[in-house]
Amino acid sequence: MYLAAFPKKIEYEKVRTQLDKMSLAYEVVNPEPGYRLVGIPAIAMEQEVRSRLASNSMDDYVCSGWVEYRRAAIEIPQDAPQHFQKDIFGTVSIMVVAPCIADQTKIRLIAHISGDMSEVFPYINAEMRGACYNENGPMITYMDGYRMITLYPRRIAIAKADEIVDGWHTLEKIRCCVNDVYARRASIVPLYIMRKKPPALELYKRLPGTNCGECGQKTCMAFALTLWNGNAKPFLCKPIFEGKYASLKDAYLEICAGLGVTADGDFPESQ
Repeated sequence: MYLAAFPKKIEYEKVRTQLDKMSLAYEVVNPEPGYRLVGIPAIAMEQEVRSRLASNSMDDYVCSGWVEYRRAAIEIPQDAPQHFQKDIFGTVSIMVVAPCIADQTKIRLIAHISGDMSEVFPYINAEMRGACYNENGPMITYMDGYRMITLYPRRIAIAKADEIVDGWHTLEKIRCCVNDVYARRASIVPLYIMRKKPPALELYKRLPGTNCGECGQKTCMAFALTLWNGNAKPFLCKPIFEGKYASLKDAYLEICAGLGVTADGDFPESQ
């Protein structure tokens, strides 16, 4: 089965209405009630149903992406989401859902938020010892178990989520963390320096793995270590920037920015 995710509820409703009209079977994965602030219902369907939907010229809806459907190992909370008197996080739109480049058994999500998290980054950096803060982004990169998370002022990238429910769970944790730290900021001494980098292995996992040598190093691992140490520029990986591995570029740039090795003109705007 495959799962379709949507950035807005109206897009989900368009697809569900069409599936009902065509009497096609599907399954709804609903984030309510516990993840209702960070998720939109997703739809799982067999490949045949997906093909029939596509052949019906159903092209007037916006989909965040299609991924292999995996049933969640965690339950969606039945309690309402935590409320914060001052919510700087805002609403969430998951814009991209795709197989994770670093682990094809996981998924990758990119979510946009209506709020602005930049003010809270130095306080998160002070509290989260494993975080990597890049003031020039500004951005925060950290590991949540095996998940790699990058926070931009108005955007969140999550790599290696188990499936869509795990993605919602991770987004809800971020929402609560950001708002909680913001509420306690008067008692926290902000920290503006980078204390830790993401592991070099995570960088290697986002390279092509061809060992082509075009970067000047013998292997992709050697290039990853050189880049991690700040002795190379990201654009030296020509297969990503000039070759057939352009699909790796976004995930590669995210982790490079987290390393603080960005240079003017190397990266797209992080907003």
